[in-house]
Amino acid sequence: MIEVVINDEQAKRNVAVLIAVQAILGCQLPMMFVIGGLAGGMLTKNLCFATLPISLIVFGSMTTAPWLSALMQKRGRKFGFFVGAIAGALGALVSGYGLYISSFTVFCLGSFVTGTYMSAQGFYRFAASDIASKAFRPKAISYVMAGGLISAIIGPQLNKVVIDASVVPFLGSYLVIIVLNLVGMFLFLLLRLPKGTSHQNMIAAPDPPRSYTELLSDPRIIVSIVCGMVAYSLMNLVMTSTPLAVVGCGFTKNNANDIVSAHVIAMFLPSFFTGHLINRFGVEKIMGIGLLILAAAGIVALSGVQLSNFFLALILIGIGWNFSFIGATTLLTNSYAPHERGRVQGLNDAIVFGCVTIASLASGGLMNCTGGTVIEGWAAVNYAMTPFLLLAGTAILWLTIIKKRLI
Repeated sequence: MIEVVINDEQAKRNVAVLIAVQAILGCQLPMMFVIGGLAGGMLTKNLCFATLPISLIVFGSMTTAPWLSALMQKRGRKFGFFVGAIAGALGALVSGYGLYISSFTVFCLGSFVTGTYMSAQGFYRFAASDIASKAFRPKAISYVMAGGLISAIIGPQLNKVVIDASVVPFLGSYLVIIVLNLVGMFLFLLLRLPKGTSHQNMIAAPDPPRSYTELLSDPRIIVSIVCGMVAYSLMNLVMTSTPLAVVGCGFTKNNANDIVSAHVIAMFLPSFFTGHLINRFGVEKIMGIGLLILAAAGIVALSGVQLSNFFLALILIGIGWNFSFIGATTLLTNSYAPHERGRVQGLNDAIVFGCVTIASLASGGLMNCTGGTVIEGWAAVNYAMTPFLLLAGTAILWLTIIKKRLI
Protein backbone atom coordinates (compact mmCIF):
# COMPACT_ATOMS: atom_id res chain seq x y z
CA MET A 1 0.00 0.00 0.00
CA ILE A 2 1.30 3.47 -0.86
CA GLU A 3 1.96 5.71 2.13
CA VAL A 4 2.03 9.47 2.59
CA VAL A 5 5.49 10.83 3.43
CA ILE A 6 6.03 9.89 7.09
CA ASN A 7 6.93 12.59 9.61
CA ASP A 8 6.01 11.60 13.15
CA GLU A 9 7.47 14.79 14.65
CA GLN A 10 5.08 16.86 12.59
CA ALA A 11 2.31 14.39 13.30
CA LYS A 12 2.87 14.86 17.04
CA ARG A 13 2.62 18.64 16.63
CA ASN A 14 -0.68 18.24 14.80
CA VAL A 15 -1.95 15.92 17.52
CA ALA A 16 -1.20 18.57 20.16
CA VAL A 17 -3.12 21.20 18.19
CA LEU A 18 -6.05 18.88 17.60
CA ILE A 19 -6.22 18.04 21.29
CA ALA A 20 -6.59 21.76 22.03
CA VAL A 21 -9.24 22.03 19.31
CA GLN A 22 -11.17 19.13 20.82
CA ALA A 23 -10.93 20.74 24.24
CA ILE A 24 -12.42 24.08 23.14
CA LEU A 25 -14.69 23.45 20.16
CA GLY A 26 -15.64 20.02 21.47
CA CYS A 27 -17.47 21.54 24.45
CA GLN A 28 -20.48 22.34 22.29
CA LEU A 29 -21.64 18.80 21.55
CA PRO A 30 -22.03 17.60 25.17
CA MET A 31 -23.80 20.89 25.90
CA MET A 32 -26.20 20.37 23.01
CA PHE A 33 -26.84 16.74 23.81
CA VAL A 34 -27.90 17.72 27.33
CA ILE A 35 -30.20 20.58 26.37
CA GLY A 36 -31.32 19.49 22.88
CA GLY A 37 -33.94 17.00 24.04
CA LEU A 38 -35.07 19.19 26.94
CA ALA A 39 -35.42 22.26 24.71
CA GLY A 40 -37.13 20.18 22.03
CA GLY A 41 -39.61 18.88 24.59
CA MET A 42 -40.29 22.47 25.66
CA LEU A 43 -40.94 23.69 22.10
CA THR A 44 -42.82 20.79 20.51
CA LYS A 45 -46.41 19.77 21.16
CA ASN A 46 -45.60 16.09 20.57
CA LEU A 47 -43.06 14.68 23.03
CA CYS A 48 -42.28 11.83 20.63
CA PHE A 49 -40.31 14.47 18.66
CA ALA A 50 -38.46 15.88 21.69
CA THR A 51 -35.13 14.44 20.53
CA LEU A 52 -35.61 15.48 16.89
CA PRO A 53 -33.18 18.44 17.27
CA ILE A 54 -30.43 16.02 18.32
CA SER A 55 -31.35 13.70 15.46
CA LEU A 56 -31.05 16.58 13.02
CA ILE A 57 -27.55 17.41 14.26
CA VAL A 58 -26.52 13.87 13.42
CA PHE A 59 -28.49 13.90 10.16
CA GLY A 60 -26.73 17.11 9.20
CA SER A 61 -23.43 15.41 9.91
CA MET A 62 -24.40 12.44 7.74
CA THR A 63 -25.40 14.56 4.75
CA THR A 64 -22.33 16.77 5.13
CA ALA A 65 -19.71 14.02 5.46
CA PRO A 66 -19.39 12.99 1.77
CA TRP A 67 -19.00 16.49 0.30
CA LEU A 68 -16.94 17.77 3.24
CA SER A 69 -14.55 14.83 2.90
CA ALA A 70 -14.23 15.49 -0.85
CA LEU A 71 -13.66 19.19 -0.13
CA MET A 72 -10.88 18.35 2.31
CA GLN A 73 -9.29 15.98 -0.20
CA LYS A 74 -9.17 18.86 -2.68
CA ARG A 75 -8.62 21.95 -0.49
CA GLY A 76 -7.06 20.47 2.64
CA ARG A 77 -8.20 19.62 6.16
CA LYS A 78 -7.84 23.15 7.54
CA PHE A 79 -10.25 24.60 5.00
CA GLY A 80 -12.85 21.99 5.90
CA PHE A 81 -12.33 22.54 9.62
CA PHE A 82 -12.92 26.28 9.24
CA VAL A 83 -16.14 25.51 7.36
CA GLY A 84 -17.21 23.28 10.24
CA ALA A 85 -16.54 25.89 12.94
CA ILE A 86 -18.37 28.61 11.01
CA ALA A 87 -21.32 26.26 10.60
CA GLY A 88 -21.21 25.52 14.34
CA ALA A 89 -21.50 29.21 15.16
CA LEU A 90 -24.24 29.75 12.57
CA GLY A 91 -26.20 26.72 13.75
CA ALA A 92 -26.08 27.88 17.36
CA LEU A 93 -27.21 31.36 16.26
CA VAL A 94 -30.21 29.95 14.39
CA SER A 95 -31.10 27.57 17.25
CA GLY A 96 -30.85 30.42 19.73
CA TYR A 97 -33.18 32.50 17.58
CA GLY A 98 -35.59 29.56 17.45
CA LEU A 99 -35.64 29.50 21.26
CA TYR A 100 -36.15 33.28 21.36
CA ILE A 101 -39.24 33.15 19.12
CA SER A 102 -40.40 29.76 20.52
CA SER A 103 -40.23 28.11 17.09
CA PHE A 104 -39.52 24.38 17.07
CA THR A 105 -39.01 24.50 13.29
CA VAL A 106 -36.32 27.21 13.45
CA PHE A 107 -34.67 25.48 16.40
CA CYS A 108 -34.50 22.26 14.38
CA LEU A 109 -33.07 24.13 11.38
CA GLY A 110 -30.23 25.41 13.55
CA SER A 111 -29.59 21.87 14.74
CA PHE A 112 -29.30 20.67 11.15
CA VAL A 113 -26.73 23.37 10.34
CA THR A 114 -24.78 22.39 13.47
CA GLY A 115 -24.42 18.95 11.91
CA THR A 116 -21.75 20.38 9.60
CA TYR A 117 -19.63 21.11 12.66
CA MET A 118 -20.18 17.59 13.99
CA SER A 119 -19.09 16.17 10.65
CA ALA A 120 -15.93 18.30 10.63
CA GLN A 121 -15.12 17.24 14.18
CA GLY A 122 -15.40 13.62 13.09
CA PHE A 123 -12.51 14.18 10.68
CA TYR A 124 -10.13 15.38 13.43
CA ARG A 125 -9.23 11.75 14.13
CA PHE A 126 -8.39 11.17 10.46
CA ALA A 127 -6.32 14.36 10.31
CA ALA A 128 -4.21 13.00 13.18
CA SER A 129 -3.33 9.96 11.08
CA ASP A 130 -2.70 11.70 7.74
CA ILE A 131 1.07 12.03 8.10
CA ALA A 132 1.61 9.54 10.94
CA SER A 133 3.53 6.30 10.55
CA LYS A 134 1.57 3.05 10.76
CA ALA A 135 2.95 2.41 14.26
CA PHE A 136 2.02 5.90 15.55
CA ARG A 137 -1.37 6.00 13.80
CA PRO A 138 -3.54 4.30 16.48
CA LYS A 139 -1.86 6.38 19.18
CA ALA A 140 -2.40 9.60 17.22
CA ILE A 141 -6.09 8.80 16.80
CA SER A 142 -6.40 7.93 20.49
CA TYR A 143 -4.65 11.08 21.71
CA VAL A 144 -6.84 13.34 19.59
CA MET A 145 -9.92 11.58 20.89
CA ALA A 146 -8.53 12.10 24.40
CA GLY A 147 -8.79 15.85 23.84
CA GLY A 148 -12.50 15.35 24.28
CA LEU A 149 -11.82 14.60 27.95
CA ILE A 150 -11.29 18.31 28.63
CA SER A 151 -14.44 19.28 26.76
CA ALA A 152 -16.30 16.55 28.65
CA ILE A 153 -15.43 18.28 31.90
CA ILE A 154 -15.84 21.88 30.77
CA GLY A 155 -18.90 21.57 28.52
CA PRO A 156 -21.54 20.22 30.94
CA GLN A 157 -20.18 22.30 33.84
CA LEU A 158 -20.29 25.42 31.67
CA ASN A 159 -23.83 24.43 30.77
CA LYS A 160 -24.78 24.49 34.45
CA VAL A 161 -23.65 28.10 34.72
CA VAL A 162 -25.39 29.43 31.60
CA ILE A 163 -28.38 27.13 31.09
CA ASP A 164 -30.70 29.41 33.11
CA ALA A 165 -28.72 32.63 32.68
CA SER A 166 -31.29 34.04 30.26
CA VAL A 167 -35.00 34.70 30.64
CA VAL A 168 -35.39 32.39 27.64
CA PRO A 169 -34.52 28.85 28.85
CA PHE A 170 -31.36 27.36 27.33
CA LEU A 171 -30.57 30.49 25.26
CA GLY A 172 -27.44 31.24 27.30
CA SER A 173 -25.95 27.89 26.30
CA TYR A 174 -26.29 28.64 22.60
CA LEU A 175 -24.74 32.08 22.96
CA VAL A 176 -21.70 30.49 24.64
CA ILE A 177 -21.47 27.91 21.84
CA ILE A 178 -21.25 30.74 19.27
CA VAL A 179 -18.27 32.20 21.16
CA LEU A 180 -16.55 28.80 21.44
CA ASN A 181 -16.67 28.35 17.66
CA LEU A 182 -15.50 31.85 16.80
CA VAL A 183 -12.57 31.73 19.24
CA GLY A 184 -11.53 28.09 18.82
CA MET A 185 -11.40 28.14 15.03
CA PHE A 186 -8.14 30.12 15.04
CA LEU A 187 -6.31 27.09 16.41
CA PHE A 188 -6.59 25.53 12.95
CA LEU A 189 -3.97 28.00 11.73
CA LEU A 190 -1.38 26.05 13.74
CA LEU A 191 -1.94 22.78 11.87
CA ARG A 192 0.61 21.58 9.33
CA LEU A 193 -1.23 19.20 7.02
CA PRO A 194 -1.18 18.25 3.32
CA LYS A 195 -3.34 20.58 1.26
CA GLY A 196 -4.89 17.76 -0.72
CA THR A 197 -3.82 14.87 -2.89
CA SER A 198 -1.49 16.78 -5.16
CA HIS A 199 1.83 15.33 -6.31
CA GLN A 200 3.70 17.50 -3.83
CA ASN A 201 2.07 15.69 -0.94
CA MET A 202 1.73 12.10 -2.13
CA ILE A 203 3.51 9.60 -4.25
CA ALA A 204 1.58 9.26 -7.48
CA ALA A 205 -0.96 6.47 -7.23
CA PRO A 206 -0.47 3.76 -9.90
CA ASP A 207 -4.14 2.80 -9.85
CA PRO A 208 -7.34 4.85 -9.69
CA PRO A 209 -9.33 4.78 -6.44
CA ARG A 210 -11.50 1.71 -6.03
CA SER A 211 -15.21 2.08 -6.75
CA TYR A 212 -17.69 2.15 -3.88
CA THR A 213 -18.67 -1.44 -4.74
CA GLU A 214 -15.05 -2.56 -4.56
CA LEU A 215 -14.49 -0.71 -1.31
CA LEU A 216 -17.52 -2.33 0.28
CA SER A 217 -16.27 -5.76 -0.77
CA ASP A 218 -13.14 -5.30 1.38
CA PRO A 219 -13.77 -7.18 4.66
CA ARG A 220 -11.69 -4.71 6.69
CA ILE A 221 -13.71 -1.74 5.45
CA ILE A 222 -17.03 -3.54 5.95
CA VAL A 223 -16.20 -4.58 9.52
CA SER A 224 -14.80 -1.17 10.46
CA ILE A 225 -17.97 0.52 9.18
CA VAL A 226 -20.27 -1.96 10.94
CA CYS A 227 -18.45 -1.69 14.27
CA GLY A 228 -18.15 2.09 14.08
CA MET A 229 -21.82 2.33 13.14
CA VAL A 230 -22.98 0.09 16.00
CA ALA A 231 -20.74 1.69 18.63
CA TYR A 232 -21.69 5.27 17.75
CA SER A 233 -25.39 4.50 17.19
CA LEU A 234 -25.85 2.70 20.51
CA MET A 235 -23.92 5.36 22.40
CA ASN A 236 -26.14 8.02 20.83
CA LEU A 237 -29.31 5.98 21.39
CA VAL A 238 -28.72 5.79 25.13
CA MET A 239 -27.13 9.21 25.67
CA THR A 240 -29.92 11.04 23.83
CA SER A 241 -32.55 9.53 26.14
CA THR A 242 -30.55 9.91 29.34
CA PRO A 243 -31.46 13.55 30.21
CA LEU A 244 -35.14 12.76 29.57
CA ALA A 245 -34.94 9.61 31.70
CA VAL A 246 -33.03 11.30 34.53
CA VAL A 247 -35.39 14.26 34.77
CA GLY A 248 -38.40 12.00 34.24
CA CYS A 249 -37.34 9.86 37.20
CA GLY A 250 -37.41 12.89 39.48
CA PHE A 251 -33.80 14.03 39.37
CA THR A 252 -32.63 17.51 38.37
CA LYS A 253 -31.19 19.04 35.19
CA ASN A 254 -27.90 19.44 37.05
CA ASN A 255 -27.95 15.70 37.75
CA ALA A 256 -28.40 15.15 34.02
CA ASN A 257 -25.44 17.44 33.28
CA ASP A 258 -23.26 15.57 35.77
CA ILE A 259 -24.20 12.17 34.31
CA VAL A 260 -23.52 13.30 30.75
CA SER A 261 -20.23 14.82 31.93
CA ALA A 262 -19.20 11.49 33.51
CA HIS A 263 -20.26 9.72 30.33
CA VAL A 264 -18.22 11.95 28.01
CA ILE A 265 -15.20 11.70 30.33
CA ALA A 266 -15.51 7.92 30.07
CA MET A 267 -15.71 8.26 26.28
CA PHE A 268 -12.35 9.98 26.07
CA LEU A 269 -10.29 9.11 29.17
CA PRO A 270 -9.37 5.61 27.91
CA SER A 271 -7.94 7.22 24.77
CA PHE A 272 -4.65 7.75 26.59
CA PHE A 273 -4.02 4.00 26.39
CA THR A 274 -6.45 2.62 23.77
CA GLY A 275 -3.84 3.02 21.01
CA HIS A 276 -1.28 1.12 23.07
CA LEU A 277 -3.79 -1.67 23.71
CA ILE A 278 -4.56 -1.92 19.99
CA ASN A 279 -0.85 -2.22 19.15
CA ARG A 280 -0.37 -4.88 21.81
CA PHE A 281 -3.48 -7.06 21.56
CA GLY A 282 -4.82 -6.32 18.07
CA VAL A 283 -7.67 -4.19 16.85
CA GLU A 284 -10.25 -7.00 16.66
CA LYS A 285 -9.84 -7.92 20.35
CA ILE A 286 -10.16 -4.31 21.50
CA MET A 287 -13.31 -3.79 19.41
CA GLY A 288 -14.75 -7.00 20.83
CA ILE A 289 -14.04 -5.92 24.41
CA GLY A 290 -15.74 -2.61 23.63
CA LEU A 291 -18.89 -4.44 22.53
CA LEU A 292 -18.91 -6.51 25.74
CA ILE A 293 -18.66 -3.33 27.82
CA LEU A 294 -21.60 -1.82 25.90
CA ALA A 295 -23.63 -4.95 26.71
CA ALA A 296 -22.69 -4.60 30.39
CA ALA A 297 -23.94 -1.01 30.31
CA GLY A 298 -27.35 -2.19 29.13
CA ILE A 299 -27.53 -4.72 31.96
CA VAL A 300 -26.73 -2.03 34.55
CA ALA A 301 -29.33 0.34 33.08
CA LEU A 302 -32.00 -2.36 33.20
CA SER A 303 -31.16 -3.16 36.84
CA GLY A 304 -32.70 0.03 38.24
CA VAL A 305 -33.28 3.76 37.88
CA GLN A 306 -31.30 5.04 40.84
CA LEU A 307 -28.82 7.83 40.20
CA SER A 308 -25.98 5.32 40.62
CA ASN A 309 -27.45 3.14 37.84
CA PHE A 310 -27.54 6.08 35.45
CA PHE A 311 -23.96 7.06 36.30
CA LEU A 312 -22.50 3.56 35.98
CA ALA A 313 -24.43 2.69 32.82
CA LEU A 314 -23.37 5.89 31.05
CA ILE A 315 -19.74 5.48 32.15
CA LEU A 316 -19.69 1.95 30.72
CA ILE A 317 -21.33 3.19 27.50
CA GLY A 318 -18.52 5.73 27.18
CA ILE A 319 -15.73 3.19 27.69
CA GLY A 320 -17.36 0.67 25.36
CA TRP A 321 -17.75 3.34 22.68
CA ASN A 322 -14.11 4.35 23.04
CA PHE A 323 -12.71 0.86 22.50
CA SER A 324 -15.11 -0.02 19.68
CA PHE A 325 -14.98 3.29 17.80
CA ILE A 326 -11.24 3.93 18.03
CA GLY A 327 -10.66 0.32 17.05
CA ALA A 328 -12.97 0.71 14.05
CA THR A 329 -11.25 3.95 13.01
CA THR A 330 -7.81 2.35 13.26
CA LEU A 331 -8.93 -0.64 11.20
CA LEU A 332 -10.37 1.72 8.58
CA THR A 333 -7.23 3.86 8.26
CA ASN A 334 -5.22 0.70 7.53
CA SER A 335 -7.62 -0.41 4.79
CA TYR A 336 -7.10 2.11 1.98
CA ALA A 337 -4.44 3.86 -0.07
CA PRO A 338 -3.82 7.60 0.45
CA HIS A 339 -5.51 8.55 -2.84
CA GLU A 340 -8.66 6.74 -1.62
CA ARG A 341 -8.77 8.66 1.64
CA GLY A 342 -11.50 11.14 0.82
CA ARG A 343 -13.78 8.55 -0.77
CA VAL A 344 -13.46 5.98 2.04
CA GLN A 345 -13.69 8.43 4.94
CA GLY A 346 -16.69 10.18 3.43
CA LEU A 347 -18.43 6.86 2.78
CA ASN A 348 -17.67 5.65 6.30
CA ASP A 349 -18.95 8.75 8.08
CA ALA A 350 -22.04 9.00 5.86
CA ILE A 351 -23.04 5.43 6.75
CA VAL A 352 -22.07 5.72 10.42
CA PHE A 353 -23.87 9.00 11.02
CA GLY A 354 -26.83 7.91 8.92
CA CYS A 355 -27.35 5.07 11.37
CA VAL A 356 -26.70 7.40 14.32
CA THR A 357 -29.46 9.65 12.97
CA ILE A 358 -31.88 6.74 12.99
CA ALA A 359 -30.75 5.82 16.51
CA SER A 360 -31.32 9.31 17.87
CA LEU A 361 -34.77 9.46 16.25
CA ALA A 362 -35.60 6.06 17.68
CA SER A 363 -34.34 7.17 21.07
CA GLY A 364 -37.05 9.77 21.53
CA GLY A 365 -39.75 7.43 20.23
CA LEU A 366 -38.66 4.56 22.49
CA MET A 367 -38.26 6.83 25.49
CA ASN A 368 -41.50 8.82 25.23
CA CYS A 369 -43.82 6.63 23.19
CA THR A 370 -43.12 3.09 24.40
CA GLY A 371 -45.02 1.87 27.43
CA GLY A 372 -46.83 4.07 29.89
CA THR A 373 -43.99 5.23 32.13
CA VAL A 374 -40.52 6.73 31.95
CA ILE A 375 -39.07 3.51 33.39
CA GLU A 376 -40.68 1.39 30.63
CA GLY A 377 -39.40 3.79 27.97
CA TRP A 378 -35.87 3.69 29.42
CA ALA A 379 -35.98 -0.11 29.45
CA ALA A 380 -37.06 -0.16 25.79
CA VAL A 381 -34.07 2.00 24.86
CA ASN A 382 -31.64 -0.42 26.50
CA TYR A 383 -33.26 -3.60 25.18
CA ALA A 384 -32.94 -2.14 21.67
CA MET A 385 -29.14 -2.48 21.87
CA THR A 386 -29.18 -6.28 21.77
CA PRO A 387 -29.52 -7.10 18.02
CA PHE A 388 -26.93 -4.51 17.01
CA LEU A 389 -24.36 -5.79 19.48
CA LEU A 390 -24.87 -9.27 18.02
CA LEU A 391 -24.41 -7.87 14.50
CA ALA A 392 -21.10 -6.17 15.33
CA GLY A 393 -19.84 -9.18 17.28
CA THR A 394 -20.59 -11.45 14.33
CA ALA A 395 -18.75 -9.06 11.98
CA ILE A 396 -15.60 -9.14 14.12
CA LEU A 397 -15.72 -12.94 14.32
CA TRP A 398 -16.10 -13.11 10.52
CA LEU A 399 -13.04 -10.89 9.98
CA THR A 400 -11.00 -12.93 12.46
CA ILE A 401 -11.84 -16.15 10.62
CA ILE A 402 -10.93 -14.61 7.25
CA LYS A 403 -7.57 -13.39 8.56
CA LYS A 404 -6.73 -16.83 9.98
CA ARG A 405 -7.47 -18.45 6.62
CA LEU A 406 -5.05 -16.06 4.92
CA ILE A 407 -2.20 -16.88 7.29
